[in-house]
Amino acid sequence: MIHGMGRKEIPDDEYGWRNHWGFKFDWTSEHLRPEDLEPLIHTYDVVATECLGRLDEISPPPSFTATPKQDGTKATTKLDGEKHKRRDLYELLREHAATEPKVGRLWDEIHTVPEWVDWEQLERGQKVFFRYAGPILMTLTFVGLLGGMTNGRAVETLDRTGGFGVDAVRRRLLQTMQHVLDVHRDVASIRPGGAGFEDSVRVRLLHAAVRRRILAIQAAVTVSHPGSSPYYDVRALGIPISDLDCVGTINEFACQVVWIGLPRQGIVMRPGEVEDYLALWRYVAYLVGAPHDWLAMPDTARRMMESLIVSEMRPTSRSAALANNILDGLASQPPAYASREFLCAEAWWLNGPEVARALEVGWPGWYYYALVLGQCVFFAVTCYVNRSAAWLDERNIKLVRHILYQVFIRDKSKGGLGYTSKFPLKYHPSFDRPATQRGPGSAIAPDAKRKISRTERMALVSLLLATAIMGTVLWVSVRVVARLVGVWAVG
Repeated sequence: MIHGMGRKEIPDDEYGWRNHWGFKFDWTSEHLRPEDLEPLIHTYDVVATECLGRLDEISPPPSFTATPKQDGTKATTKLDGEKHKRRDLYELLREHAATEPKVGRLWDEIHTVPEWVDWEQLERGQKVFFRYAGPILMTLTFVGLLGGMTNGRAVETLDRTGGFGVDAVRRRLLQTMQHVLDVHRDVASIRPGGAGFEDSVRVRLLHAAVRRRILAIQAAVTVSHPGSSPYYDVRALGIPISDLDCVGTINEFACQVVWIGLPRQGIVMRPGEVEDYLALWRYVAYLVGAPHDWLAMPDTARRMMESLIVSEMRPTSRSAALANNILDGLASQPPAYASREFLCAEAWWLNGPEVARALEVGWPGWYYYALVLGQCVFFAVTCYVNRSAAWLDERNIKLVRHILYQVFIRDKSKGGLGYTSKFPLKYHPSFDRPATQRGPGSAIAPDAKRKISRTERMALVSLLLATAIMGTVLWVSVRVVARLVGVWAVG
């Protein structure tokens, strides 16, 4: 495993409560130790990889050559045919499934619904997302994505794609949002042929393409410059987008939402909601070619999350670079227009000070930290109230679903994607870009006249209302107690 910033390691055979990077849990013999998980960095989705290899033969992608120069000048990667029409890998998969065995193998796999799938349960799991949409989106952004940069080994792959450059990160996040929304839209969307189903398969093929590209560049470097520093060290880092990487990604969308993100915002899912939500993401894991049996029960899912915290949270300087690029790319941008300080406060609140400092997220000050508290109060009150009555819950789910699609996907004028992504290999790993440049540490387009954003205003109002209510309750309580004491003394 890659080692990042130094910290005192706790022997894996010392059982009991432990605090690891600010996360507290009971470490048991049933947890997976780093050496138990390490074999998964050397295994990957062979079915999709072989399918992609055959599709590349049938419909070749834009060619590339990794040619490190012999004169000592900067090496380059040449891309040809960029103006050609983009391939739609899912349509190629559909077209050739019946005639090409390696293609048909993937097609048959994704259309074979596992016996453990209960469509009614998956539909309930989809509703869980929209029921808690606000705090879940905060979790996915600041715990799953930004906090996920503490995985120094996986960052080595992300760093080479360029998709987390300051100018690219927001568009990449909107494409991820499309996948998330489509997965949760309705049960028809996640069934074979639905939008969420197709998105998941496209993401699976995208992962295979990135893996294939990075390994091809490394192979070219090995031939042209034997003995030189590798472009990507497979022996140390494992296969790009390995099985363990995919487990980690699903963990961010599922387990971290349930046991980290929501509780840190004052919300606890009901046991049935936990089972339904994990079942949905188990099926998504199946579609994207990730190991998924660990999601069969909440107990095993939680132990996997905690095992990954111990095994994979090893931040490096590159972790900090990409984490800060996320903050730069989202600051003062639609639809929230939140300041960088507010985003930093979210990162501190949801990840804790140890992770925030390791990722070099600047301390935003107590004002913005208090605003996050106000936002948590707002989320907790609205979520608990909405779920208290079935009719209110259903109305809220429909409304939130419509708003999220409108704001993040359909309406480009409000900062949405403005189109339906086919998840092409847009950010090409390249030999002359072994790392993503770190941004300036500020918003892309800072506005000196920027007014407080709607998000921050809502958080401030919630904080003030909560403070006023608690103050009033405290004052009334003191008066009541004082009167009772007075009556008792007179008597």
